[in-house]
Amino acid sequence: MNMQTSSVMAPPAPKGLGEMKLPLVMMRDILLKTIFRKNASTVSEVSAAICLPGAVTQELIDIAREQKLLEATGTLNANSGNEMGYQLTDAGKARALDALSQSEYFGAMPVPLDVYREQVKRQSIRNIQVTRDQLTNAMGHLVLPDSLLDHLGPAVSAGRSILMYGPPGNGKSSISNGIRDALGDNVYVPYAIEYAGQVITVYDPIVHTAIEQEADDPNSLRRRKRFDSRYVQCERPTVVTGGELSLSMLDLVYNPTARTYQAPLQLKSTGGIFIVDDLGRQAEPPQALVNRWIVPLEENKDILGLQSGEKFEVPFDTLVIFSTNFHPNEIFDQAALRRIFFKIKIDGPNQENFLKIFAMVARKRGMPLDEAALVHLLKVKYPTINNIYANYQPIFLIDQMISICEFEGIPYQMSPELIDRAWANMFVKDEKIVK
Repeated sequence: MNMQTSSVMAPPAPKGLGEMKLPLVMMRDILLKTIFRKNASTVSEVSAAICLPGAVTQELIDIAREQKLLEATGTLNANSGNEMGYQLTDAGKARALDALSQSEYFGAMPVPLDVYREQVKRQSIRNIQVTRDQLTNAMGHLVLPDSLLDHLGPAVSAGRSILMYGPPGNGKSSISNGIRDALGDNVYVPYAIEYAGQVITVYDPIVHTAIEQEADDPNSLRRRKRFDSRYVQCERPTVVTGGELSLSMLDLVYNPTARTYQAPLQLKSTGGIFIVDDLGRQAEPPQALVNRWIVPLEENKDILGLQSGEKFEVPFDTLVIFSTNFHPNEIFDQAALRRIFFKIKIDGPNQENFLKIFAMVARKRGMPLDEAALVHLLKVKYPTINNIYANYQPIFLIDQMISICEFEGIPYQMSPELIDRAWANMFVKDEKIVK
């Protein structure tokens, strides 16, 4: 973990309803729906459910009481520090049901899009400076030429798009994951954002890894400074998509039953990394996919559409990494290539690095090295494929030999004969199958 964590400024908690910048009716209705759905009765229960400070929650409760939608139960709840209890009136229940019929959303109060935009700037991926040491440490499990880090470092620090291309099996996906690990710090992800009265849920436990928060010590004189609890503190997110990526996955997802929206993948990855693996294997052509990214990549904003057809801008603050086994000129026109800021070729290792990887994998797997087997591999087998090495091959060959040893009931070992048997499984012989 690097020392950048403290550099991300936390979103400050609102001090009053005037700072919320949300329609009052929307806030009141979310309050009523949450009380109805969660059966919350005290200010502290309601405050935890709608993720607002107690004082702001009390203001909302007072407004609902004035409108005869909530009433005090007149009893102090002994289990909740003798807090006053509240319940929905008949009019309040009717209003809650009516509001639920318009939108099922309840719980955490959403963050207005404009307020969220400010937080995105505070924690921008483009604010990060990754050092050579951080990148080297994050890639420590990979054997990479220094020249590759020379290219990767500036690309990651710029927070701009990267295209990694080259033959399959040379660790493009592992390098993408290493870049993610090098970032190291945390960001704040809202449960939901609001635009034009519509709620868009953003926080997704599948994409976001929440940081466990320490509870305040009631005996401590100094209470920790709290951030706006409508946000979850998370590691910088990483979204990885492959052949399954389609253009529709980059649009807002509308749930017609709940009448709410879910943020698309690129909005969930704000402040982090979006990896498009295996570009060229998707149903849509790569050119179409990259065309969809042109405005976001150039202008740091994305355009999304509501069911009504209304279009609106959201921040686009994501390091996009495209990874492909094709040569870029095969799948893109020059205009698209121009818009991808860094193009980095990931080649297979040379013989020296191949042997380093082979030795490292053998040591990890508990497989003793054998000189005769290695000479056979390098002098007999590799010339048959023009001495083209790939990063995946040592793992494949050693795991094959381990499987053979376990099947034959012999200690882990390598020999020219075992190399031949493992090699036979790595490549399929070209032959015509008679049907």
